[in-house]
Parts: sequence; structure tokens; C-alpha cells
Amino acid sequence: MQDVNIGLWDFARRLYKAPGVADACLVLQERHGVDVPVLLFAAWLNQGSIALSPAKTQHIIELVREWREEVVAPLRTVRKRLKTGPRPAPDNQSEVLRDAVKAAELSAERIELAVLETEGLLLAMISDDGNHGNGQNLALVVRHYHGSDLDEAARRDIAVIEQALAGL
Repeated sequence: MQDVNIGLWDFARRLYKAPGVADACLVLQERHGVDVPVLLFAAWLNQGSIALSPAKTQHIIELVREWREEVVAPLRTVRKRLKTGPRPAPDNQSEVLRDAVKAAELSAERIELAVLETEGLLLAMISDDGNHGNGQNLALVVRHYHGSDLDEAARRDIAVIEQALAGL
């Protein structure tokens, strides 16, 4: 079993590179609005046997909400837009810019992970409403963003990530 003594950035990179995980994370991001760094943080906590509750999940998401909305999401929007336009994109010069924006987006997500590793870990470890969760950290995070019960596709994507976690 892995514990939270392994840095979140290194853990997130290893997990994300596991077969199927990147695709599952991106589908959860696109379909359900999931913040992938928060999802990876929840997986890291799970590996450290730290269960989230709905209240803790809410606090952790709120901790990085502004950063995600004001920095990460706009970078992602620009990166995705440069794939098809506006004119003169896509071309060789705009592809260089797109790569730079992609690197900036990754740097912004790394900063988010650093905040989660320090401040989020503290939030996860303190007692909250007495509801200590049931070890279903990934489902709690996806459910928070999705806003309702999980559909079969979301459960499959979560299962892919959980299977990869078991192999780390």
C-alpha cells in the first residue's frame, strides 16, 4: 500500500500514466466537469487510507475553485481553441504557442496539486461533521461535480482509475 509520504505530484504523474487513466480522467472532466487534480488528490488520499466525507470534499474543492476557474480553465480553453483556430491557427506558429499554453496549463495544475498536498491534506485529516466517508473518494469527487447519482459510464471511468490504483 502506498501512503501520503509519497509526493502528490509524483503520485499523480504515475497514476495518470497508468493504462486507461488519462482517458478516464479526461472523460470525467469533459462530461462531468471534474477537476482532474482534485480527482488525483482524492486517489492519493485513498492510497493513504484517508477517507473523504461529502463535507471534506466540498471544502477541498472550494480550496482550489478560484485557481481552477481563473487560471487553469482559461488556459485550457485557449489551448483547445488553438487546435482549430482562430485564424491563422492552426498552423506551425500557432502550434508552438499551443505547446507553450499546454505547458503553462500543466504548471498551473502542478501549483493546484501543491496547494492540495499541503492545505488540502490538512483539511482531509481534520474531523468535520462526524461523517468520515466510506473510502469512496473518487466517487465522492465525481458526484460532487456531476451533481447527482453516477451513471454507468462514470462508474466505469472510476473503476479504471481504481484498478490502476490497485496496481501502483
